[in-house]
Amino acid sequence: MNDRPRFSAREIAALQDACTARWHREDGLPIPEAAAWLRTVAEQHAANFELWHTEDRARTPGASDAELAAVKRAIDRINQRRNDLAEACDTQLLDVLRPLHLPLASAPLHSESPGLMIDRLSILSLKLFHTEEQIARTDAPAGHAEKNSERLSIQREQREDLVSCLDALWQQVLAGQRRFKLYRQLKMYNDPDLNPAMYGSPSGS
Repeated sequence: MNDRPRFSAREIAALQDACTARWHREDGLPIPEAAAWLRTVAEQHAANFELWHTEDRARTPGASDAELAAVKRAIDRINQRRNDLAEACDTQLLDVLRPLHLPLASAPLHSESPGLMIDRLSILSLKLFHTEEQIARTDAPAGHAEKNSERLSIQREQREDLVSCLDALWQQVLAGQRRFKLYRQLKMYNDPDLNPAMYGSPSGS
C-alpha cells in the first residue's frame, strides 16, 4: 500500500447506487466483487436496504399485532447489524492509517466518524432511488411528481455536500489536520442484560 491510501466518497456513493438498483431488480442482496474495504461498505448498505424494506412492512395497513411484533424484532436485529458494519468501516480505515501513524492524536477531533457518514450516504442512496420511483408513478395524484422532483433536488444537494465533506475529512486526516475515533454505538435494546423488558421477563424474550 502506498503512503496515501485510496479513499473516494464518490466511489462509495456510486457503489451504493449500483447496489440499490441491482437489489431492486434481483432477488437477494448479492455483494459485488470488490476490494475487502468496499465489500464492507456494500454489506453495510445491504443492512440499510433490508432495514428500509422491513420498516415498510411495519407500516402495512391491517398488519396483526403478532406480525408487527415479529417485524419489530427483525428491525432491531437488522439495525444492530447496520451499526456493527458502520463500526467495521471505521475499524478498517483506522487499520489502514495506523502504519502511517495517523490520525494524529494532537489533531482536532471530528465529531462524526467516516463510518457514520457512510451510513448517511447509504440512506441517501435509498431515498434517491425511491423518490425517483415516486416521480415516475403514473397512478399518482396531480402535483405528486412535481413535489417529489423538489425533494429529489434537495436530496441530491445533500448527498453532494456529504460526499465533499467526507472526502475533505479523509484528506485532512492524511494531512494530520483532523482525527476521528471509533465510536461504539453500545445499543441497549438487543442486550438481555440491559433491556428491562428482556431481563425482567420470565421467558427472557
